[in-house]
Amino acid sequence: MNSKQFLIHLISILLSIAFAAKATIAVESQPISLPGCPGHCGEVEVPYPFGITQDCSLPVSSKFYLNCTQSSLFLNSSNIQITNITLDGELSIKTFIGRACYAKNGVGEANRPWLSLANYKVSSDRNKFTVVGCNTFGGIEGYRGKTQYNTGCVSTCDDMDFDSFTSNNQSCSGVGCCQIPIPNGIRNITVYVDRYIKDRPFGNDSKPCSYAFVVEQGKFKFSKNSFKELNGTEKLPLVLNWKIGNESCDEAKKRDNFACKGNATCVGANDSPGYLCQCLPGYEGNPYHPDGCQDIDECKSKSRCDKNSRCKNLPGDWACVCREGYYNTNKTDCSKSVSNNQPVKLVLPICIAVGVSISLLIAILLVYWGMKKRKMLKLKEKFFEQNGGLMLQQHLSSGSQSQETTKIFSAEELKRATDNFHESRVLGEGGYGIVYKGILPDNKVVAIKKSKFGAEKCNEQFINEVILLLQINHRNVVKLLGCCLETVVPLLVYEYIDNGTLFEHIHNKGQGRSPLSWELRLKIATEAASALAYLHSATSTPIIHRDVKTGNILLDKKYTAKVSDFGASRLIPLDQNLLTTVVQGTFGYLDPEYMHSSHLTEKSDVYSFGVVLAELLTGRKVMSFDRPENERNLASFFVSSMKEDRLLEILDNDIITEGNTVAFKNIASLTKRCLGIKSDERPSMKEVAMELEGQRAMAMQQLEQGVHMVSQKTENLHTKEPSDPYAIDISGPLSSQ
Repeated sequence: MNSKQFLIHLISILLSIAFAAKATIAVESQPISLPGCPGHCGEVEVPYPFGITQDCSLPVSSKFYLNCTQSSLFLNSSNIQITNITLDGELSIKTFIGRACYAKNGVGEANRPWLSLANYKVSSDRNKFTVVGCNTFGGIEGYRGKTQYNTGCVSTCDDMDFDSFTSNNQSCSGVGCCQIPIPNGIRNITVYVDRYIKDRPFGNDSKPCSYAFVVEQGKFKFSKNSFKELNGTEKLPLVLNWKIGNESCDEAKKRDNFACKGNATCVGANDSPGYLCQCLPGYEGNPYHPDGCQDIDECKSKSRCDKNSRCKNLPGDWACVCREGYYNTNKTDCSKSVSNNQPVKLVLPICIAVGVSISLLIAILLVYWGMKKRKMLKLKEKFFEQNGGLMLQQHLSSGSQSQETTKIFSAEELKRATDNFHESRVLGEGGYGIVYKGILPDNKVVAIKKSKFGAEKCNEQFINEVILLLQINHRNVVKLLGCCLETVVPLLVYEYIDNGTLFEHIHNKGQGRSPLSWELRLKIATEAASALAYLHSATSTPIIHRDVKTGNILLDKKYTAKVSDFGASRLIPLDQNLLTTVVQGTFGYLDPEYMHSSHLTEKSDVYSFGVVLAELLTGRKVMSFDRPENERNLASFFVSSMKEDRLLEILDNDIITEGNTVAFKNIASLTKRCLGIKSDERPSMKEVAMELEGQRAMAMQQLEQGVHMVSQKTENLHTKEPSDPYAIDISGPLSSQ
């Protein structure tokens, strides 16, 4: 062995000793908590950044300070018990079950559990919202950002043998049990449950209680024993998401309090602002701990190298060191050298081989990129064709619809318009899709609706419905400007309405919204009724909206009503009077006849609009479990108050003014007729619109008479005759609304 070979051999030995020493240190188990801090509370592990004292938790937020009481771990000072914490952003807790129990006479009581967690989100991937009961509706309320979110489902038992059904079916299909996903990013949830038929037994045994709860997936399976099991169950498991701060990784790295320590990387947290930390490949431990992640000694886990080499641990990696006389043929194998000069002789062929390999790799990447691009184009063409794009193009080119007002958008256009559908662009979220604010290249602002639900193939009926909506031309219906058919589920592009929803103006007073005057409420009701009447009777094929509510009536800056959200709408063929469908809609607005029979008619919209009128008259929310039991459902409470001649007692204080009593009674009488239990008792939407138009005309006439009397007494007062006899001047006191 010459001096050069001896020097290389010596350096190799020294490096091996250094890496071995480091590996010895790494095998020492790293504590999960800070020095001097307890790492457990009972059987629950408490890893940093969490801690059971202020000094033991991450100081960036109080949410990491937990309470350990009698070997049980709780969130801060609440009664929410924690059962597990993971460093990948999940926290398991036990949460209460919502239940409503009724005697045979229909009298009973219900609880409404709530989970106030401003610093945590309910995991949409790990949980399900479940309702168990007969003729039961359950819902979940919460906030997604600053937007209030409501959803739920209906469970019925019909008249079938319930026990026979459940013995063969253990899924929540809507009979005895229904189940829906949890919306992404929801906070501060409240669960509610009630029956819409409270005194009706089912099967051989009456099921007096109904239940609603959010539960971790796989932790609840519905069966015929579920009623008995839930009766003795107080809490069920639920998974929350946690994160560090509200900054992105790039922003957080600039801070002194950046939480990711040595050998760790920063990752985004659950599609929302904030971040988590992960150990780099080849490292393990707690990425938030001041000591950081420690190197894994891969050489101790299993035999990685062949018999002619030994494994050497490296920082975050490992290598096989061949014994003397051998050389590496790959990462794990060594082959015997022919002579000491063989490695030198192989240099040129190896260099040539490497050069050829790199050239070949580049060529393969170029071919792959081209094939991938062609594949994406073919996929877009496939979606375009199966979503009815050719039919829609033919319809538009026929000249039946103006190309200036209708457009087929590309997927790239709408991605750029919404900043790739960024969370900050979300305008609202409903049961059928998420609406994003989009800005087109010409700076035109639009609303882009992205469906939540996928479909293997859109049929011809869908594209016919899109064509029909494109043809709707009514000033009080949100205009559909176009669509994108290059994605799995088509994207719809609507005109942008910038003054919020009628729900916000009625119920969010004091939160940036001023009370609506009676004149404005009557104007909005008349315009919305006109739009629904148009859909029912003026289009070539009648359209049932199916989800009429104050949240789907938008207002522009002039308080003009715009009916929106046709995600649940259905077309009625001219030769049919009703459709049998799965019950869909919003609790409190649902037609009771439709809920019981699943028969959808135009009168179902009339009932829902009657609830809207009741909201405008009373200023009350449609469903509220904070009110006494007989007042929880606004529709039934309104009808009973009318029967007892207590209308003036329930009117909204913001609209009670002298001289409007007759108008209130007329509109209330119309509302009562719209809320008839049987559809035959209700007026048509056209009749509702005509009656509201008449009431508004009378109100405008009284207003003009009052202005005329004032003008006669004021010599220097000059008035301008409005061009629209039904226009309301909102430039004065009303403009602040």
